[in-house]
Amino acid sequence: MPVIIDAHHHVWDLSVRDQDWITSEQLAPIRRDFTLDDLAPLARESGVTATVLVQTVTVEEETPEFLALAHDSELVAAVIGWADLTRPDIADTLARLAELPGGRYLKGIRHQVQGEPDPEWLLRADVRRGLAAVADAGLVYELLVLPHQLPACVQAAAGLPGLTFVLDHCGKPPVASGATEPWTDDVRALAALPNTVCKLSGLVTEADWGTWTPGALRPYADTVLEAFGPDRVMFGSDWPVCTLAATYGQVVQSAKELTGPLTAPERDAVFGGTAARVYGL
Repeated sequence: MPVIIDAHHHVWDLSVRDQDWITSEQLAPIRRDFTLDDLAPLARESGVTATVLVQTVTVEEETPEFLALAHDSELVAAVIGWADLTRPDIADTLARLAELPGGRYLKGIRHQVQGEPDPEWLLRADVRRGLAAVADAGLVYELLVLPHQLPACVQAAAGLPGLTFVLDHCGKPPVASGATEPWTDDVRALAALPNTVCKLSGLVTEADWGTWTPGALRPYADTVLEAFGPDRVMFGSDWPVCTLAATYGQVVQSAKELTGPLTAPERDAVFGGTAARVYGL
């Protein structure tokens, strides 16, 4: 069986820390604990052999906790953590994280840019200095953004060619409405830069949760696969957020359907090769 790497999932324990973004009634189904023990059998059933654990909150303590989880896990192969990019000592912070137990699993940094009111937050001088420190540390930077923030992503990636930018969730296109512009043009502009990668993830929760089909996701999946090419696209489940709209198995199966027209080597890249290369697994 080909190797499948789930390049994007989360865990949280509400007894350790509240997830302050899970507050609405709509999100109530995921306002409970989700652990690696919960994920492991789901991953195994879908043929997933390794995963990338991604930050959920902008709290310094979370990243060391995730590194420790990876250190003790046979499933987690990489961690995308959080650090305050605007701190003058961000380089020292990243160095300290690398020295922690499990520090070798730290492969990237992410911030909830989608929650920043400034659509050009990524272009601020202090943020750019932090991004440069991420590059110097040999890490990637993951872009959690909304469609209107994509132009700033293009400028940031163009200005830092030595940093790999990973676009999470295809840039959250408006799947539920069926609209494609200006998202399509902005994604293509980002993909035109060689230091960018895209995760085929998060689409089911941008669609109508109750009625989505792989067909509804296809225009968006086709766009990123064509723009980035399979060797710069990686599959991610976005578990457990995906469970608002689909089971883990359904997400994996839909990704297989969406990549059905690809050649076998191209599918292997999406389901494992790209993630292994980008994260140095």
